[in-house]
Formats: sequence, C-alpha cells, structure tokens
Amino acid sequence: MNNVYHVIKDPVHGTMQFTSAEDSWVKPFIDSPHFQRLRHIKQLGMGDIIFPGAVHSRFNHCLGCCYVASQIAQKIGLVDQERQLVMIACLLHDIGHGPFSHAFEGIFHNKLIRHEDWTPYFLADYNTPEFFHHYNRLNPRYHLTEEKFHEIADMIMHKPVARSVLADIVSSQLDADRLDYLLRDSHFCGVRYGEFDFRWMLHCLAIVESKEGERLGITHKGIGVVEHYVMARRLMTRNIYHSQKKLAIEALLVKMLANLAETLEHSPAYLEIQKTRLGQFLIHANRFNLQALEENRLIDTAKREFLEQNYENYKDLCDYDVFALIKQLSTLNDKQPAVQIASRLQHRKMPKIVKLETANISKIENELQAFKQQNPTYQDWQLMLIKTPHRAYSGEDDPILVVNEQGEINPIGKFSFMIKAISDRLEHGIFLCIDKVIAEEKPILNFVQHIQEAQMEVTQ
Repeated sequence: MNNVYHVIKDPVHGTMQFTSAEDSWVKPFIDSPHFQRLRHIKQLGMGDIIFPGAVHSRFNHCLGCCYVASQIAQKIGLVDQERQLVMIACLLHDIGHGPFSHAFEGIFHNKLIRHEDWTPYFLADYNTPEFFHHYNRLNPRYHLTEEKFHEIADMIMHKPVARSVLADIVSSQLDADRLDYLLRDSHFCGVRYGEFDFRWMLHCLAIVESKEGERLGITHKGIGVVEHYVMARRLMTRNIYHSQKKLAIEALLVKMLANLAETLEHSPAYLEIQKTRLGQFLIHANRFNLQALEENRLIDTAKREFLEQNYENYKDLCDYDVFALIKQLSTLNDKQPAVQIASRLQHRKMPKIVKLETANISKIENELQAFKQQNPTYQDWQLMLIKTPHRAYSGEDDPILVVNEQGEINPIGKFSFMIKAISDRLEHGIFLCIDKVIAEEKPILNFVQHIQEAQMEVTQ
C-alpha cells in the first residue's frame, strides 16, 4: 500500500510524492472549502504589480509546506502518527489569511488583528463530529481525535506540545514554512535571492537535545547551507518582501480600505457596497478601530467580540472581493480618497519613491507631520512615510542548534562568523511614498530637498 503514490507536480519541488496513507491524511482538508479558498489569496499580496510572475497563492505554498514537512519527518525518523500531525499542521498553518495575505492586516489599528487571530475559528470548523467521522472513514488506521486535533492546533498557534521537535517543523527558524516560501517566492518573482540547497539542508537536519527537550537542529555538515539559507531570507526580505514599490502599493490599498470603512456606513452613494460581505466587514472593522483608540476600552474584549461577530463574513473573503471593489470604485466620479486611490490601483499609477537614510527616523516623522499641518490640501495618503525594520536571524531567544560528531550541541553562531555578525541585528529601511499627481509641485519638491539635505548633514 505504501508503494502507491499520489503525485502533485510543483514548479518548485518538482514531483511531490505522497504515499497513499499521506494522501488520505491530508486530502479531506485539501478538499474543504476553507482550504480551497486559499487558491484565491495571493502569497505576496500586491507583489505581482511589481514582480509580474508573483501570482502564486497561499494554496500553492501550503501544499509545498505540507510536502516539506513530510520530507523532514521522514528524515528525522518520526513515526507515522507524528508525521500525520505535522503534515496537517503545516497544511493548515496559513488557513487564517485574508485577502492579499499580510497586507489586509493593515486595515486594523496598529495591526491589532492578524491572520493568526482568525486561525482558531477556521480550525474550529474542522473540529466537529461530522468532519471526524468523514475523516476517520477514509483513515481507518490513523483516526483523528479531538485530542490529536488540539495538538495540531497548538502547533499552528505556537503553543507548547508534548514533543517540541514536532512544533519546530511547523514553526521555528528551520521550519517547513520558511524552507518552502523562500524557494517558492524566489522562483515566482524571477529572482535568485531565495535559493539555497534544500536537499542538502534536508540531509543535515537532525533531532538535537536541549534544555527545552528535543529540538529540530542540524549536523555540523549543515553549517554552510544554513549560512546560505539565513542570507537568502535576509536578501528576500530586503529585495522582495520589503520592495519599496510593493510596500507603497500595499499601503495605498490599506488607505483605500480604511478610508472607505470610515465613510461607508454614512454614505448613501455606497449603498450597493454596504450590502456586500466586504462592505459589512469594513463597517465593523471601522467600529473596532474606533474602540481601539479609546484609552479605557478593554481591547482584548473588543477584539474577541469583533472576531466572533465577523468571522462569518471574513471566512469567505478573498482577493477577488477586493479586486471587484477596486474596479467598482475606480469608475465613480467622486473626490473621496477611496475613489482616487482605487483609480490609481486599477490603472497602476505608481507613486514616486524617495529613499531616505535611517540616521534620524523620529526627526523625519516630526518634520513630515509639521509639513502636512502647514499644507492641509495634501491628503494623508498622498504623502506617506514607510518604515521597514527587519531581523534576519534571532540568535538569542531561539538559536539554530548544531550537533557535532561527538554529540556536542552549540548555537550556530559559535561556528559561523557571518550568522553571529547579523544575529539579532535589527536592520531598518525608510522611504517617502508620494502620489505622482503632486510629486512635482513646488512645496513637495522643497520638502523632499530639505529632508535629503538634512540627512546628508547627519551622515557626513
């Protein structure tokens, strides 16, 4: 039976083979409406506006992550029941994402609600006697119980589980998620920043003992490939995930949704949009944001209430809902910011980017705020300051562990000068995003020149 394979052709991993048992473990989840929805949520948000090939979806990535998890599990010798749990957890780890992935989270004040907050609600829809009965009928040897499903949920939600190495496959600095998305995003963006020797990395993975119990680590032969992998993550972040034009266009998307949310409930002109599930969701998101701004509001209570009341709308949202909204708004003859931004998104009217030095970020923020107050005709979305802090490797809290031939275990920073040099280092990027309609106006040109000259004085 185990010699029969289900094959999925994948542009990144090639021929992904799942045994008949593995196929039956994951197929009931893959066929579910929640997972199929991920076909319509792009992995890199608005990234394809800049990198035309980046139209791959969370669906692609989650399948790839599940496959990588199966490969890791086999390499380190997990038993079938453990392999089943980590494969399901990796398959479902992104189930809570909304339209355009991480970009959509920006509509909430200080990103108080993220995709992880929705994940338990999606998982709860699987945790039913009906689903378990259907699943167990297809898996007579490997039943799924409520206890096992709780362990899957704990791995996805970064909670402690009985065997830490299982959770590490789902979420760690060597997890299946990163091992897939770096290769996948690099491939579809048409760049080579994210490439590393995946097969050698897999060969060098090992179970290592630590104070926290068994962890996923590497043998000493894997130090070189981990250096390559960590640098690949750093370069992908700097050049793809934090691409200035990608972040600028996503910031405009968030501004459009946020502005629409503020006006939607009280504007008769948007009655048709109000009736859609996205319209209803945005109305309630705006109410939540107002609650979050109240100093004495119990934000945890407000957050839980919002999630519970709006899950029914959220669980059906995908990129198509937002695309339809952009197209509809762009046809209106209206001076509302949401309409103006939608027109720019629909017709790819990219903003002008002015890269700045990070010498004195707080001073730049203060000067921009003062400029906007002195020039109220410029709208907030027309002149935005975007910051991009990132950390390539965290060596202090949760280092990658290396085991040598004598069985001694040490953090990789002890063996790698490169990784030690970037460990826990927060790198910053900052730039101005200027609407091209106003980019050549004298006040804007003078302000940009002033900022750049002030920065040159600081850096000299």
